[in-house]
Amino acid sequence: VAHEYLGDTVEGKDVFIADDIIASGESMLDIAYELKKRKANRIFAYATYPIFTNGLDKFEEAYKNGMISAVLGTNLTYRTPELLSRPWFVDVDVSKYIAYFIAAINHDVSISTVMDPHQKIQQLLEKHTFTVKG
Repeated sequence: VAHEYLGDTVEGKDVFIADDIIASGESMLDIAYELKKRKANRIFAYATYPIFTNGLDKFEEAYKNGMISAVLGTNLTYRTPELLSRPWFVDVDVSKYIAYFIAAINHDVSISTVMDPHQKIQQLLEKHTFTVKG
């Protein structure tokens, strides 16, 4: 597997790397190191399933060397106490969204009606609308 960067310059920019799983993390860290060579500023990594089957040492080293600023991972899988204690790991609680999916299925409605922020924002605006006196 090879990684080749084809985008615009990342010099001075913060970069967000997303993947479905962090197992060994090698591919994610390869990308982070390449982005740092291209003078990226902060690098944030994200995985839906942060399982870290090969341990945390490589990420610990990358964090200490300034290669990554943080790793975000959801609570959709088991996270070891060791991982949760790391200063570079941010635990992302997605329980609310799982509840939305279950509610949508139970009410036989499209997920998009439950997850669409536009409708929720409109409802909040209508609820909190006030008139300016003047």
